[in-house]
Amino acid sequence: MFSKVHAVARQVGEIVVGKETQVRQALACLLAGGHLLIEDVPGVGKTTLAHALAISLGLQFNRQQFTSDLLPADVIGISIFDREKSSFVFHPGPVFTQVLLADEINRATPKAQSALLEAMEERQVTADGVTRALPEPFFVIATQNPTHQLGTFPLPESQMDRFMMCISLGYPDAAAERALLLGEDRRLLMKSLPVAMRPHDLLDAQAALREIHVAPALVDYLQALAQASRENGMFAEGLSPRAAIALLQAARAWAALEGRNHVLPEDVQAVLVPVAAHRLRPVKSASGSALGSRDLVVQLMKSVAV
Repeated sequence: MFSKVHAVARQVGEIVVGKETQVRQALACLLAGGHLLIEDVPGVGKTTLAHALAISLGLQFNRQQFTSDLLPADVIGISIFDREKSSFVFHPGPVFTQVLLADEINRATPKAQSALLEAMEERQVTADGVTRALPEPFFVIATQNPTHQLGTFPLPESQMDRFMMCISLGYPDAAAERALLLGEDRRLLMKSLPVAMRPHDLLDAQAALREIHVAPALVDYLQALAQASRENGMFAEGLSPRAAIALLQAARAWAALEGRNHVLPEDVQAVLVPVAAHRLRPVKSASGSALGSRDLVVQLMKSVAV
């Protein structure tokens, strides 16, 4: 069942070289049915990763460049009057696809960002009073630049919470960068990339995740992590129930990628930072300095006994 998922991981790893962990995290996110946020500086392969995943999974793919003048109708679609029919006809926007790449999502205004809220949570959009279902499966893979860069609008907490995972690619190591410099252009490689998995295979794999066993003691550990995030004073707000569910689903997916039919605490720990860090805002210390969310989540993990 999951052998094809491993084939996808190997294939994408040949495009995005030297980032095996991030590729596996991204696959675990999609396998768990979640949306993925990739945050990093421009030029490290965020868009390439999203495109390679969509091609390898055989999914319909649309790319929407988010800019400051983008309107919600540019994402959802718009109704235009048809003279022959003497009525308004809805023209679907790029959100009507299986994978929507929201490129540089934080360069759009909050009004345009909010166009994705219903789509990401309900897998549907409402326009002109009519609700329209989105294709199955449906994923949003969004990229964003660091918020300190010019022309960015920080995503609100409500939207950050809708992303199951947030990962960062980082700069490649010397060997990976040399392979990029001397190898073939990544865009040309993706044109010849075969489909390693079909959408119905992905849906079957998602359904098989429900069979991954979760012991009561594992649920106790997960609840202890969520409770600690709410009470330890390091974060302005703790993990929500939606975040706890996302953590459990992501841990199931990670266990499946590891070839196991049960979840271990190590699976929870493997996905805790990408699932939790973007949802938690650090509380500044009295000196005015604060550790990053990722560092604090690692501290949180160390503070909770297995």
